[in-house]
Amino acid sequence: MPIKRKDLLGLRGADAGLIAEILSTAADMKRIMHAPERKSNLLSGKSVVTLFYENSTRTRTSFETAAKLLSAMTTGIAASSSSVQKGESLIDTGHTLERIGADYIVIRHPVSGAAKLLAEHVKASVINAGDGTNEHPTQALLDMYTMKERFGDLKGLRVAIVGDILHSRVARSNLWGLTAMGAHVTLAGPGTLLPVELEQAGAKVTTDVRSAVRDADVVMPLRIQKERQQAGLIPSIREYAKFYGIDGGVLALAKPNALVMHPGPINRGVEIAGSVADGPASVINDQVENGVAVRMALLTLLSGGSAQ
Repeated sequence: MPIKRKDLLGLRGADAGLIAEILSTAADMKRIMHAPERKSNLLSGKSVVTLFYENSTRTRTSFETAAKLLSAMTTGIAASSSSVQKGESLIDTGHTLERIGADYIVIRHPVSGAAKLLAEHVKASVINAGDGTNEHPTQALLDMYTMKERFGDLKGLRVAIVGDILHSRVARSNLWGLTAMGAHVTLAGPGTLLPVELEQAGAKVTTDVRSAVRDADVVMPLRIQKERQQAGLIPSIREYAKFYGIDGGVLALAKPNALVMHPGPINRGVEIAGSVADGPASVINDQVENGVAVRMALLTLLSGGSAQ
């Protein structure tokens, strides 16, 4: 059944019922993806615009593929080639897209709160594809769907998220979503990249990666960005890899059936060893596929449609 909201801006404050509905619908969407015709008419006549102010491969392509599988019309707009370069405001851009028929606007923006601002000024459904260091809700939803697919239930799962927590919208959305579903989240990383206030949100926070990974069901390293070193937040990439990278020795501390996840893109040999990224515990490629199913689910639920 449709969810009673126009937009999906984040998972902070989301209840378990909403998340469960999205994940259940994603399972229906995955069946469509694997059906012989790989097509549904659920969004026939609808228009989906992806408005990206930051570069993206996985998220943008995933949304556009999801829309096309549901028979929606799709338009991709990169800020670097739009009127934004001429000084057009976000709100004006939203109004323009709405007047040319956008039913959904999927936005990625470097400023936290941009998706919320847009949603307040347009009638179209706005989906946050990542805003600043705030949230990336669809990434967390596809992560949770991947966990649920393997474990059957999220309640009680022990999830270790390792890396640049301070700047990670993926970590925040996963924290809010997983906590709502009854999972236990540990955040680990260098002290300079670890906001201890997230303990108030129900996470365990530590600088000891080995203790975070020990007995974990899921280990999720985050991409380390080189600008963090340039800003003096980590001594060197080599030292980061030595103390915070996930290699076979660290992974061995997790449960025998633990999953390795990563939001991508991967820095092999930095936050994750190539042998781990390609190893039997890795479900990184499954995450990519599941991202399409989750985004199909969201487009369907926000439209008031239902899986067929």
